[in-house]
Amino acid sequence: MNLNSAMRISSSGLAAERYRMDTISTNIANANTVKMPGKDAWHRQDVILAGDEDGVRIVGTTSNPDEYIEKHEPNNPYADEKGIVRYSNVDPLSEMVNMMSASRAYEANIQAFNSAKGMVKAALQIGKV
Repeated sequence: MNLNSAMRISSSGLAAERYRMDTISTNIANANTVKMPGKDAWHRQDVILAGDEDGVRIVGTTSNPDEYIEKHEPNNPYADEKGIVRYSNVDPLSEMVNMMSASRAYEANIQAFNSAKGMVKAALQIGKV
């Protein structure tokens, strides 16, 4: 593997983690949305990544099919006839943990990229007086 490959692979990791953070942010933003008549509440989204020797690629996202969170709120305009309101299945605490994980992975990819870049710069200095 040459150093340009290392930087390209790190760049693919940066793009993947950025996409993952965007998806997590969308989940958090929709954590308290309700199921409205004729529409579904937000289902938590998961990012699917695939990797090989050339780096990471984003395969796509998938909806988490877990059940909605049900709360008894008879005065809510979106409550059903039993007074139940169905909220998104997003757990904000779990999403924050996922966000921290994605952030750390992003930072690690930056470190790897900068290390490879430093090695390229050092190699270019060989033979200079």
